[in-house]
Amino acid sequence: MSGAASSQGNLGADIGGTFTDVVLEIGGESYSAKVLTTYDAPERAIIEGMHRVCAKAGVTPAAIGRIIHGTTLATNALIERRGAKTALITTEGFRDVIEMRTESRFEQYDLNLTLPQPLLPRNRRYTLRERVAASGKTLIPLRREDVVALAEQISEAGYESVAVGLIHSYLDPSHERLVREVLLERMPGLAVSISSEVSPQMREYERFNTVVANAYVKPMMKRYLASLAAKLAGEGADCPIFLMHSGGGIMSLEGAAEFPVRLVESGPAGGAIYAADVAARFGLDRVLSFDMGGTTAKICLIKNQTPKTSRVFEVARSYRFKKGSGMPISIPVIDMVEIGAGGGSLAQVDSMRQIRVGPESAGSEPGPACYGRGGMRPAVTDADLLLGKIDPANFAGGSMVLDVAASRGAVTAAIGDRLGMTGETAAFGIVEVVDENMANAARVHAVENGEDLSGYTMIAFGGAAPLHAGRLCEKLGIARLLVPPGAGVGSAIGFLRAPFSFEATRSVYMRLADFDASLVRDLLAELESEATSFVRSCDAQAPLSVETKVHMRYVGQGWEIPIDVSRAPPTIDAYRALFEAEYAKLFSRTVQGLDIEITVWAVNASTAKAVPARAEGLSALAPLTATAQREIFDPALGIRVTAGVFARAEIAIGRIVAGPCAIVEDETTIIVPSGCAATCRSDGCIEVFKQSADAVEARLADMIEA
Repeated sequence: MSGAASSQGNLGADIGGTFTDVVLEIGGESYSAKVLTTYDAPERAIIEGMHRVCAKAGVTPAAIGRIIHGTTLATNALIERRGAKTALITTEGFRDVIEMRTESRFEQYDLNLTLPQPLLPRNRRYTLRERVAASGKTLIPLRREDVVALAEQISEAGYESVAVGLIHSYLDPSHERLVREVLLERMPGLAVSISSEVSPQMREYERFNTVVANAYVKPMMKRYLASLAAKLAGEGADCPIFLMHSGGGIMSLEGAAEFPVRLVESGPAGGAIYAADVAARFGLDRVLSFDMGGTTAKICLIKNQTPKTSRVFEVARSYRFKKGSGMPISIPVIDMVEIGAGGGSLAQVDSMRQIRVGPESAGSEPGPACYGRGGMRPAVTDADLLLGKIDPANFAGGSMVLDVAASRGAVTAAIGDRLGMTGETAAFGIVEVVDENMANAARVHAVENGEDLSGYTMIAFGGAAPLHAGRLCEKLGIARLLVPPGAGVGSAIGFLRAPFSFEATRSVYMRLADFDASLVRDLLAELESEATSFVRSCDAQAPLSVETKVHMRYVGQGWEIPIDVSRAPPTIDAYRALFEAEYAKLFSRTVQGLDIEITVWAVNASTAKAVPARAEGLSALAPLTATAQREIFDPALGIRVTAGVFARAEIAIGRIVAGPCAIVEDETTIIVPSGCAATCRSDGCIEVFKQSADAVEARLADMIEA
């Protein structure tokens, strides 16, 4: 990554719902650790992990030149409603926008449907008499004396943070800036977020919700980031700290403190960058990234070694993870589907006597029953343990010894006894349900994007993913699986592969029939200046690349598609040709007789991504026989089978092991199903593939030629 000091190390730290993963890369080597997340003070787990990896590397924290951090703290605060006491100031007549939502029903046939409550109740939402039109013209000027009077109310109510979202402020932010100015004059310590900076885009529901979310978590995140920097410095790691943002890049500590809503998907974004880096090493253009940790599973489509991105995503979906049931956040984000299916996801029997898994998670406190920390309910990890997938004496590199009896008792009591089945059958049921949940999420995500997964390669990482990836491939018809080195801490490694980047966006409505090239050039120049200034706050010297996208649609349509116009001149014909080509690619046709309109303009500035060395082909292939064995339940056969056990380090490049087997490393275990084989590639990736005669011959020929 640009700007790295060769003599110093880079540290990646990812706080997850169950584990905090820490990776140190120094002197051409990589060292990792998994530590249980400490909810009361999350920085404690980072510091503990930092000391562990420094001890492994034989260095002190002073050898760290840069720390890149990703966290779920902002996400969890939104989900659990644990943010600051926050007020919203909006335009008169728009007080209830965040409660009215879009009036769409995300579950059409549920007569008892309950819409999620807004982040702020009505008595914390205030209005001002002012109005900017959709054209950007001021219809009702904002009077300073009105703002002063409202500031007195805000002060008396004791708010810690204020969100300002005025109608059409993305076209003229002067009213929002005046509100912020007056509030800070009256209350200098107040945290103020204005929508024209947080999310300067059309659609008031999404924009208002985004600025409210930013304000809601801003005081907490600002305190946390300041505390983290101080405590790391106190431990000897007095170096720059950067944050992974949801769009797949890195931003400064100061930028993250001001716009913490951009951190909402920071951990999963690191995982997608990690998978894209692996895809580039193998020259893969169609990849399904599968990241399964302790709390959630994340699935992302990666095409041409680039994760798919979006402008809007939802946090805290409340209704069976259904689209539309969460809080929309309109920021640049890597597009992925996330479900409550992790190692800590809890299982239960519902009123219809069916096994349900997640979204509730045991987390790290108390954790699954086998952790011996007071957990009494069965989690996916308990089921995996009973099925023989996990070695109880070698979990998390031997740092924890798992209690098999506790798992059996929890699974039997909660599932087996209620359904009249043995503990093993109940464990099988739990794992099959969670695997099918993940497979179904992947199928839906692929269909929504017009993709057929049968030609894809899966890249699996996260502590729990390699345990389940082989079965998931069977369900999805995917013939090739790659598990990279350090898979158990993949997101943290991804942080170290990400560029510094920032995307500036603006909603300026324009039809191609009214295209104004001069206005377009000025707008794009302004956005480029905004984006590059953020990146320069992280790295003042590295060469930058700039990508420009416009979001376009036919007049009368409700949603847009992104069009890359980075290399196109700002002309009607150039923009129309690019839009029609992309539209035809997505929908197999264009629409004649309709004008085209642009709604959102976006400029992304970033430092160069490191180009990974290509994985080499295999010059020799030879079988490897296991010296250890254990019984593992095979879900495809429905019985226990004798499986070989290999340490990952003993599988040399080009050695082939036959399934069923378990390949063990410190942070995770790879389960190779019956009917599959696995080998080690030149970069250390374990590749799992079908073991039929034809498949083996074709796969090995491809690996030798690669």
